[in-house]
Amino acid sequence: MLADLPHIDPSQLRPIDTALLAGPDAPQHAPRILVLYGSLRERSYSRFVAEEAERLLRWFGCEVRIFNPSGLPLPDDAGADHPKVQELRELAQWSEGMLWVSPERHGAMTAIMKAQIDWIPLSLGGIRPTQGKTLAVMQVSGGSQSFNAVNQMRILGRWMRMVTIPNQSSVPRAFVEFDDAGRMKPSSLYLRIVDVCEELTKFTLMIRGRSDYLTDRYSERVESAEEVSRRVNQGVI
Repeated sequence: MLADLPHIDPSQLRPIDTALLAGPDAPQHAPRILVLYGSLRERSYSRFVAEEAERLLRWFGCEVRIFNPSGLPLPDDAGADHPKVQELRELAQWSEGMLWVSPERHGAMTAIMKAQIDWIPLSLGGIRPTQGKTLAVMQVSGGSQSFNAVNQMRILGRWMRMVTIPNQSSVPRAFVEFDDAGRMKPSSLYLRIVDVCEELTKFTLMIRGRSDYLTDRYSERVESAEEVSRRVNQGVI
């Protein structure tokens, strides 16, 4: 797998020590990571970053799936039975952690990125499909370095009760950071992406077996499942 990571120093890339992060009763399967990106351009730098992250996460021992947003309808412009909506929601439930990569457009994440997040429901029958999952955020910019998109995605992650890791990545002037084949050139910006992927893997291993306990709340214990479902599944506003 190192052959697919040409800018990595093998002597410094260390395998994840699962024993330091998870207890003896923790799940033994590979951490399941869903990657979302926010652009449909043929030469999409957010997709390039997503693909670089996929390679790194696989090296760190994760099972990774990237969702292609092409064909996903606008929120509320189709039903939940739309094939792309079903695909996204099934992947969200399958995952134990997520990585969101958005371009910054007009000082914000793209509508394509936000639409994907909006299609992931806060609740399915009283069950929150994102609660307790880990999240890492990255962005690419056409100009100077900015953190508007990653800051917005952090707010969304908190709203969806996800455990957003401390590290993040922002790639400025992305058009000069990738070669003609869409591979990222060696730089400190690439090193930060490696860091984020390593940290996301560690946090996912540490949290996934304990997420039910960590997100167990008194206020929800005194409510029945039916009451939770009625409260969080209100009509369209």
